[in-house]
Amino acid sequence: MKRLLKHTLWALMSLFVTGIIIAGLIIIYFETSLPNVTSLNDRQMQVPLRIYTIDGKLMAEYGEKRRTPVDINQVPPLLINAILATEDQRYYEHPGVDPMGLMRAAIELITTGTKSQGGSTITMQVARNFFLTRKKTYSRKIREILLAIKIDSEFSKQKVLELYLNKIYLGNRAYGVAAAAQVYYGKKLNQLTIAEMAMLAGLPQAPSTANPLANPIAAKDRRDHVLFRMYDKHLITKAQYETAINSPIISKYHGEPVVVRAPYIAEMVRDAMVDHYGDKAYTDGFNVYTTVSSKDQIAANNALRNALIAYDQRHGYRGPTANWAATPSVNWVKKLESIPTINALEPAVVTRVNTQSAEAILVNKKTITIPWSGMVWAKKRTWGPAPKTASDILKFGDLIRVQHLRDNTWGLSQVPNVQGALVALNPKDGAILALVGGFDYVRSSFNRAIQAERQPGSNFKPFIYAAALDKGYTLATLINDAPIVIDQPTTNTYWRPQNDTHKFYGPTRLRVALAESRNLVSIRLLRDIGIDYAVDYAARFGFNPNDLPHTLSLALGSATVTPLEMATGYAVFANGGYQVSPYLINHISNSNGKIIYQANPRLACDNCSNLNDTQDHYPIAPEAQATRVIPAQVAYLITSAMQSVIKQGTGRGALVLKRNDLAGKTGTSNDEKDGWFSGFNNDVVTTVWVGFDQPQSLHEYGAHAALPMWIDFMRVVLKDKPESSMLQPPGIVTAKIDPKTGLLAYPGEQNAMFEIFRQGTTPKQISQSDSDDNSSDSSSGGLTEQWGQPLF
Repeated sequence: MKRLLKHTLWALMSLFVTGIIIAGLIIIYFETSLPNVTSLNDRQMQVPLRIYTIDGKLMAEYGEKRRTPVDINQVPPLLINAILATEDQRYYEHPGVDPMGLMRAAIELITTGTKSQGGSTITMQVARNFFLTRKKTYSRKIREILLAIKIDSEFSKQKVLELYLNKIYLGNRAYGVAAAAQVYYGKKLNQLTIAEMAMLAGLPQAPSTANPLANPIAAKDRRDHVLFRMYDKHLITKAQYETAINSPIISKYHGEPVVVRAPYIAEMVRDAMVDHYGDKAYTDGFNVYTTVSSKDQIAANNALRNALIAYDQRHGYRGPTANWAATPSVNWVKKLESIPTINALEPAVVTRVNTQSAEAILVNKKTITIPWSGMVWAKKRTWGPAPKTASDILKFGDLIRVQHLRDNTWGLSQVPNVQGALVALNPKDGAILALVGGFDYVRSSFNRAIQAERQPGSNFKPFIYAAALDKGYTLATLINDAPIVIDQPTTNTYWRPQNDTHKFYGPTRLRVALAESRNLVSIRLLRDIGIDYAVDYAARFGFNPNDLPHTLSLALGSATVTPLEMATGYAVFANGGYQVSPYLINHISNSNGKIIYQANPRLACDNCSNLNDTQDHYPIAPEAQATRVIPAQVAYLITSAMQSVIKQGTGRGALVLKRNDLAGKTGTSNDEKDGWFSGFNNDVVTTVWVGFDQPQSLHEYGAHAALPMWIDFMRVVLKDKPESSMLQPPGIVTAKIDPKTGLLAYPGEQNAMFEIFRQGTTPKQISQSDSDDNSSDSSSGGLTEQWGQPLF
């Protein structure tokens, strides 16, 4: 027996030593394959791409993981203690690994045969989340233990906690406690209640299946357990415990608060970031601050929406989308859930029709009343006689669109078929202040502001007139507004262009011709200055000469351009003659707030070194001056002529703004397929466009279809801002002329008027008292055609 005991003891000792040796070899084996934990100092957490306005309002967020990294000092101590009480009670006592916890896990494994408890400490979870997978294997657990010990020896307890609180997954794409507070409660960490902190503290155990959105009952049970642990550890008082445990579950999904809706801009930025940074754009926590002003962008959104709805309603009600009268009404709300709201136009089903009103139900089960005033626009329909009562417009079960109106009533509406775009630039540097590419991005992501190439019509005329002024013409030059017939041999037809009034007005000064958008004058002007010269001159404004037709139709805007290209071209007039490049990103910062990119655009200024940082968002350098492409005097003259467009011409609708610093030009393409208006003062240039994606007639001119959008936008942008007109450059003189002949007024002429000229181009002749006898104008810049004689 003694001998047996002796051999048994030696065997056990040998087994123990062998076990130690084997354990040591295993540790050495795993040690050699462990990553360097000091890399946690430089580890980049996956943080989504966020896009902001220049004034810091969020416009969009891109990325699979939602995370808002915070410093440990920004996390409420009570939340930290709640997590420790639940996840790792002995956190400050163990060296990264809790032997008692591992023992409990081992006993559980032996008694049940399952690995339901891992005995993981917070440090071990940090090791797993940063370096390992979540697959439950013995080798992973060994690596996790060894890494935790190394992490605990390398980093302070506070640093490890900070890594954990920012890395831990808490369900619904929320990584870290700050992101979870936003997702579940729409709050910052310092705004959470005790009950809400307990809810977050209980999420790490089962974030996907026991969060308050996926399983409110299980989440409440877990929260209440955490609250009991907090009370048991004397972290909260009994009164606080009772209040918190009786708090209802009020969680709901809160997206990151997008303050400014600008999906077309956001997509432009996202595309640029991915093009430059690749997939890292979605994970490296870039914060992109655009040049867009939140106030201007909101104004642009509203202006485009209201203009397109107004146009749509002017052209009649198309009827309901469907009629669900045959479907049981109890199923209507369920069916409404599958129909998206489009730009605040909500789907609804008519439940009752009265004589002068109707009732409808929304997706939220709310019943609304549509008064006669909210549907009276539909008296004009695309079918049948004009309705006199609500029952002539709506039927029980009609699936319709409604909108909440400013007077707190509801109105019948419909999603417009027409589309539009708006672009606003700072003419001094090209910064995009606002941009909208269509009625609704979800319905159509096609960005018409930068992708739609459409004919600008008369919106292009100022570039032809500028070319003429630079060649010696003046705003007083007379061009004959008379019939033109052009032979087109390729089609064996004749081109007979006309004014929109279908009238002819005879000799017309260039100022009047531009203000009234006289087509025949523009064609003759282009013919006289030369098409090739005009095309080359238009290139100074940023247009590609290869995209411009080398025909006389160029004078009527037969080229195809985008709204952004038009706004960029008009910026040359607005800034006094400089070409600026439009840009959208002001600066980019990384996840630590360090600026890694700062825009430094070229500035439209005569002496850029006189500017200072208080005027712009970037440092000023003399070499930052933009290239002058047209003389300042030409820019001033064209601006003056386009002020006449608003004061006496086709843009008279803009007079409602009651400002004297506005200039602009309407535009309508052939067959009224496109409506435009481009206008500016010295601080902002805005181009708007209205048309159908599949070109068809608007049956409206640009002054009616597009100008109201421009007016609504500029009304907001320029509100409370002083007038900002271009300063008169040197080399501009004023002379009194006879408005009929464009010559110098004769002494005592009652109808004489003042006109401005480039120095050296004023008329040399004095008009005769009987101006009707004049038959030629020596100041016409070389035009030799006799008035009334057809050019072809």
